[in-house]
Amino acid sequence: MKHNVSRGRTLALATVTAVAAALAVGVGAGQASAQEELIGYPGPDGLIWVQEQTGNGGFVSGGLASSLDTFTTFACEGGGSIEVAFRLDNHPDRDPAPFTLDCPAGTPARVTVPLGTGLRGGFGATVTASSPSIRWGATVVQPE
Repeated sequence: MKHNVSRGRTLALATVTAVAAALAVGVGAGQASAQEELIGYPGPDGLIWVQEQTGNGGFVSGGLASSLDTFTTFACEGGGSIEVAFRLDNHPDRDPAPFTLDCPAGTPARVTVPLGTGLRGGFGATVTASSPSIRWGATVVQPE
């Protein structure tokens, strides 16, 4: 009998542990879903996909197809702002003006900047965040 009581306690403890683990996973999932995805996968037309970064950063790339339109989209969240500056290696006369995107707390903001057609070669963007906790993401696409 003593063995069964001990076994019953072990089973009860295992059940409590399993329930606690399930609750912890559920709470963790709820917290993760509270932060929206900043910017989704750009699909086959995408040249760049920065899913999410925090604080200052940027990207560089090459391979623009001059026959296609080029669009870049930035998104951010966190209760501050990001300043974005572009550099088109082969077209410095067409560098878009730097801009600031307000990044509200709780809901991502997005902006798409058309870069136009006829671009070729390398390009890049620099992102300066107003706070190291600002979340941002970006895509560059050339739809066919």
